[in-house]
Amino acid sequence: MSQAADKPRAHAKLRRRSKVGAWTARERFSSPTTVVTPPSSYASKAFKIVYRPGKSVDDYVRQVASATPMQIVEIERAGVIGSLIKDLSKRMDIPSSRIFTILGIPKATAERKAARRKVVAGSRGQAVIGMLKLLGIAQEIVANSTASKAKGFDAAKWLGQWIERPQPSLGGRKPADLLDTPTGVEVVARLLGSIESGAYQ
Repeated sequence: MSQAADKPRAHAKLRRRSKVGAWTARERFSSPTTVVTPPSSYASKAFKIVYRPGKSVDDYVRQVASATPMQIVEIERAGVIGSLIKDLSKRMDIPSSRIFTILGIPKATAERKAARRKVVAGSRGQAVIGMLKLLGIAQEIVANSTASKAKGFDAAKWLGQWIERPQPSLGGRKPADLLDTPTGVEVVARLLGSIESGAYQ
């Protein structure tokens, strides 16, 4: 085969490679059956994503939503600072005692971690990360919407209300009742991503 005929194939390969890592928040967090092997270049380009108390929760959510898979792994291993949970509860307009319950974190533990700026790790830390992922999906839905109501729409507060509503597709369960496990987060993420057209109801 001629070199000229090989060029389109080469360009196609480059285009496919250039798209690796360019997933949306929903593709990244709601497709548990899709396994993507990140290129080795991720390791050299990775930087730590750390929540700074007093900074914008929304900004941190956007960083997590746009993170590479390897960066997400690092966040999950490191855990999250306790004060993030209380800041998240305020941002989503959920009482702190309720968000502790949703995430499966004992109130005394959560309060102590927040006061001492200690890290919440393990399954409890991953539950917090799961909530951040859902918030990232909600923000993306609003950002992609062309509806007039999208302007100024508060995705965080809407999500705080939505997770407390029983959903027929969950057998009448509330999304909030599933968010203390990674699989539960995946189930809710798929549901959230499927209701984009009705996000303002």
